[in-house]
Amino acid sequence: MSKNDILIAGVGGQGTILTGRIIAALAIAEGLDVKTAETHGMAQRGGSVITHVRIGEKVYSPLIPQGDGDFLLSFEKLEALRWLPYLSPRGTVIVNTQELEPLPVLTGQTEYSTGILEEIESKAARLIAADALSIEPVNKNARMVNTFLLGILAQTMDFEKDKWLKVMEQTIKAKLVDINKQAFEAGWQFAGKDG
Repeated sequence: MSKNDILIAGVGGQGTILTGRIIAALAIAEGLDVKTAETHGMAQRGGSVITHVRIGEKVYSPLIPQGDGDFLLSFEKLEALRWLPYLSPRGTVIVNTQELEPLPVLTGQTEYSTGILEEIESKAARLIAADALSIEPVNKNARMVNTFLLGILAQTMDFEKDKWLKVMEQTIKAKLVDINKQAFEAGWQFAGKDG
């Protein structure tokens, strides 16, 4: 397997860190070298939370250099746009089309940007956009956005589906495994239709 640099972007409480742990655990189980790093911007108050996951035969740094990311997995549109400079021109953006208004928008200092998906599409080699909150079972539990998007990502990577599911069983709290597996499966199916 060649290297994979994955940047996971969201806001506090969306599961970016758990998603990074699942990806890293799978890569380790497959005998690959993995480095991860997390940055939190007032995560408790809806600030940005970014997880870098770097996978390869040998990885030296946990941080993805700007312009080098293979995947940008974003749980919200504005976060995808904010972290787009980290994506390689050959990279793929997987984004939930949800809009979570940041504090400057909520306080009326600025407006939520328009044309975000068009801008991303103009700069990424591939864009997979999904309204995750409209898809079952995510529409019943918004906390499943992360594993839904993970299912989309998994469909584009070289690891077998059953290996993803096994790692999820080992990483996610037992009482939440089934619904997360359902969300992952929905993402896997969505990506299969997207082509």
